[in-house]
Amino acid sequence: MSGVTLKYLKKTYNPGTKDAFYAVKGIDLEIRDKEFMVLVGPSGCGKSTTLRMIAGLEEASSGDLCIGDRIVNDVLPKNRGVAMVFQNYALYPHMTVADNMAFGLKLRKTPKAEIQQRVDEAADILGLTSMLNRKPKALSGGQRQRVALGRAIVRKPDVFLFDEPLSNLDAKMRVQMRAEISKLHARLNATMIYVTHDQTEAMTMGDRICVMRDGEIMQVDEPINIYQNPANMFTAGFIGLPQMNFLHGSVLEADGGYYFVSQAAGVDRLELTARLGEIARGHLGKPLVLGVRPEHFSACEADDPQAIHARVEVGEPLGAESFIHLSVANGDKLVVRLVGIVQSNIGQSLSVKPNLDEVHLYDAESELRLEAPCVVA
Repeated sequence: MSGVTLKYLKKTYNPGTKDAFYAVKGIDLEIRDKEFMVLVGPSGCGKSTTLRMIAGLEEASSGDLCIGDRIVNDVLPKNRGVAMVFQNYALYPHMTVADNMAFGLKLRKTPKAEIQQRVDEAADILGLTSMLNRKPKALSGGQRQRVALGRAIVRKPDVFLFDEPLSNLDAKMRVQMRAEISKLHARLNATMIYVTHDQTEAMTMGDRICVMRDGEIMQVDEPINIYQNPANMFTAGFIGLPQMNFLHGSVLEADGGYYFVSQAAGVDRLELTARLGEIARGHLGKPLVLGVRPEHFSACEADDPQAIHARVEVGEPLGAESFIHLSVANGDKLVVRLVGIVQSNIGQSLSVKPNLDEVHLYDAESELRLEAPCVVA
């Protein structure tokens, strides 16, 4: 078993001083054996610090860190059974591809025959067999990153650690390498922990995603569940491109139903579905936030009772779809995704309505998603 468990793990820099910085604030996380876990969040959220603590490159301030069945807080990095792939390739320029991949094994006094076998196997997996005698300067960025992957593979670690390994590649190469790493995970059937700030990488690669912010875990779940049911406004705004739209307002009860009344002057009251009404009835009159994904808007007539009236700030026709950036009367911004090429001019009036079967309600103060009340039989 090579799962990884973090138990109230903390990392504090300059503890006990006025300059103390709490990089990781006591997180609990269980990464399953053979799982591909992605740690995602903005710069400074603690994701790379967490990865470096797992690797042993940073010492945990408190808490326990387990790999498999053993606590490894005091175990040297080389004895933890992990291999790390960094953002920069960290290849020795004077060595060939084969020598770069074999270097760590040579330091461990691995027999030459076994080194050759492992290098050949890794080269075959990564498509590097014809390049083993080249120097790094003769390789493209993607090929260099594959060499860095090969250097990790030959060690046959219990856990692979990736620290934003694709950041230095161009957009096309990133797409290709995402697919290669995903295929590598399936082929090796190994535990992998992958750090990125790119939510597209997180959504397309991870078995599960751990969303982090300011040293804390905001949500851990499968990618689609995080996208469809974000537990808080931060996750809702971070996962998804463009991000979820937020309308601030409150809910009132009238005419036998429940209505969301926005602070935006361009928004009439929106009649909520029975599901949302059940969720909102315990929060009547309180400041709430209605969250709507861009794809859950559609264009409508100005006299539609569910219409939101806005003005176009900019249009982005992309062929199969168009993103329209809108401004409502109070200055709130919306981005809507409409199918096909939609012609729009700056300053043009446009009415859109949300699909209220797909929206979420959040508490404006706590920023947590409101849940349906539990029914006790």
